[in-house]
Amino acid sequence: MNAKKCFGGCRQKLLVDNDVNRHVRVGLHIRLKRIEYKAVRGMGDIFPEEAGDFLKLENLARSWCDRYGYGEIRIPLLEPTGLFVRSIGEATDIVRKEMFTFEDAGKKSVTLRPEGTAGVVRAYLEKAVYKRLPLAKYFYLGPMFRRERPQAGRRRQFHQFGTEALGSGTAELDAETIDLLISYLKATGGKDWRLVINSVGCSRCLPAYRKELEVYLSGRSGELCPDCERRRKTNTLRVLDCKKDSCRKVIASAPAIADFLCEECRNHFRAVTSLLKELEIEFELNPFLVRGLDYYTRTVFEVYGPRLGAQDAVAAGGRYDNLVEELGGPSLGAVGFSVGLERLLLSRGKEKIPEAQSCRGSIYCVSAGEEAFRRNFIILARLRKDGLRGEIDYESRSLKAQMRQANRMKVDYALIRGPDEIEDDAVTLKDMKTGEEKEISEEEVLNFIKMTKPE
Repeated sequence: MNAKKCFGGCRQKLLVDNDVNRHVRVGLHIRLKRIEYKAVRGMGDIFPEEAGDFLKLENLARSWCDRYGYGEIRIPLLEPTGLFVRSIGEATDIVRKEMFTFEDAGKKSVTLRPEGTAGVVRAYLEKAVYKRLPLAKYFYLGPMFRRERPQAGRRRQFHQFGTEALGSGTAELDAETIDLLISYLKATGGKDWRLVINSVGCSRCLPAYRKELEVYLSGRSGELCPDCERRRKTNTLRVLDCKKDSCRKVIASAPAIADFLCEECRNHFRAVTSLLKELEIEFELNPFLVRGLDYYTRTVFEVYGPRLGAQDAVAAGGRYDNLVEELGGPSLGAVGFSVGLERLLLSRGKEKIPEAQSCRGSIYCVSAGEEAFRRNFIILARLRKDGLRGEIDYESRSLKAQMRQANRMKVDYALIRGPDEIEDDAVTLKDMKTGEEKEISEEEVLNFIKMTKPE
């Protein structure tokens, strides 16, 4: 250390050197120079004033998932790279250029998760959950990682809330998933959500459409952006997902998937849209909506926020009936969605986020026949919005099997509807604690539930 001191009116200097810092003191003023460390580009910090908003959104997610019978699952940040290549698709932009991939100490390729669905399905299969649960319903919260160009509402480390329901291919489960998503978004206090839906068909009808689209795009190749020129040859459907104006003009005149759907897919999509109308959920049809991941089949959807513009979705999802089997499991249906929490906050502006509310109780809807199931499905959506935790059987099991399930779940009430109740335009409400049963109208059920106290 070199030091020199002067007294009186002289200027005072002190120089101190070491391997880490350089301090320069001139007179009574100290200037500190250090190596500057900044957050990695696109991975910002969340300070307390913003963390409170994230916590409120997460608590609302937990509250609404509880009402719809979803349990929380926590999956690793790191997964085998091959999991995403196989599920998302090797030709997708995410796999080709947006994943954070590296070798671990054992020389195995691992990737920071870019989305949650693949990890949830991997966990579901690894624990063989399908052997003990006919329908498994999970939700997750946490960070995801994509090496995109950072911009407002789009970071390289971002946070998602998502759900996955595995084990059923019914249109009702699609509608329930969308109902949960819209209910959650409305509960955050935001307004003017715009739901857009489409069907991308299945492995039987999609090849014919893909071939027709390839023929159309080959005649317009000079009008496509460089990325879409590549996509046209490697993964044709991804062209439909391009947001650039030049490509949107080409897509506007392209063949529509709806014209190539097989009868089964057409009926499925017709059932989904019919249920959404009965649930009073407004939606728009977009015949070119395909989503950016390869695993989607049949129903796909996006929700746009009021401050995000026409091309940026705050939430998206759909059905993925082939993914479980593709990753080594049985052939079964699955559907889910994800919400970008940063985008959700951006779309809401400065509006205050409401606090989550506790459930008022629990109910299981028991159905005998298709008509009873459909009516129970509709009333269950209303009961959930009134604060009840509710479930319904999607597998058309016997009344005894459904009542056993209601007992296993230890619900407060069972709402029973069969031919007699349909004829009387009523339901039977059973108190599962006392065993008392009474036949009442739907409105009486709703009024009774509203008067019950939260748990």
